[in-house]
Amino acid sequence: MRPLAELSAATAGNVVAVLTDIDDTLTEHGRLPSIAYAALEALHESGLVVIPVTGRPAGWCDLIARQWPVDAVVGENGAFWFRYHDSERRMERHFMRAAAAREDDRARLWRIAEAVLHDVPGTAIAADQSYRAVDVAIDFAEDVGPLPPEAAARIVDIFEAEGATAKVSSIHVNAWYGTHDKLTTSLALLRELFGIDGEAQRERIVFAGDSPNDAPMFGFFPNSVGVANVRNFASSLKTLPGFVTPSPTARGFAELAAQLQTARANR
Repeated sequence: MRPLAELSAATAGNVVAVLTDIDDTLTEHGRLPSIAYAALEALHESGLVVIPVTGRPAGWCDLIARQWPVDAVVGENGAFWFRYHDSERRMERHFMRAAAAREDDRARLWRIAEAVLHDVPGTAIAADQSYRAVDVAIDFAEDVGPLPPEAAARIVDIFEAEGATAKVSSIHVNAWYGTHDKLTTSLALLRELFGIDGEAQRERIVFAGDSPNDAPMFGFFPNSVGVANVRNFASSLKTLPGFVTPSPTARGFAELAAQLQTARANR
């Protein structure tokens, strides 16, 4: 991981979209501080496409799409994207799996979740589960624990043994059925809503994140950025980000936003 300062002004000034994780990337100790919100607002007002890409639930994403200064949001690790059309006062929702499949998936996931709670002491169903539309989230470090990395790995193993996909964030293990993830849904969203070919223009897209479930994004976008606390997961990340900020969490994201704005202003 190279220091953020080594992201060239030419590259930063050519960025067209900023995708960002939320927990421990925009937030700090579980809260969204003003410095992160202001950074999002400044990026959005500068003309960049700004999209949070999160493991958080549909209920949260509805609020984010409506009230945050963003263009759309990808939620539940790629299960869907939401976009709010201000002028029409209309929410556009797109799920990656059909409603019938999602209903069957959730019944299967709940059965596995019960086994997880039995086999991995100290875990709990995530507090935001009631607001989820697709996946199941197991809490190991938000309102419980934090439990050691071995506990998160055990949770993943139990879900994967039943054919589910399971990804570790900084606080939860999220599990689902289907081939979607943060990357595939983000690429579809960029293409369908904003006419941005993420394959061809991957060097013009910045992704900011901090944890193992961000690894596909880090690996795909050469100018991906980890906030400094990404170093906590360096040994478990299959792919590291290209750059790392000086500061952790929200302050690190604000540093990234400031560098992008300066580069755009000096083009």
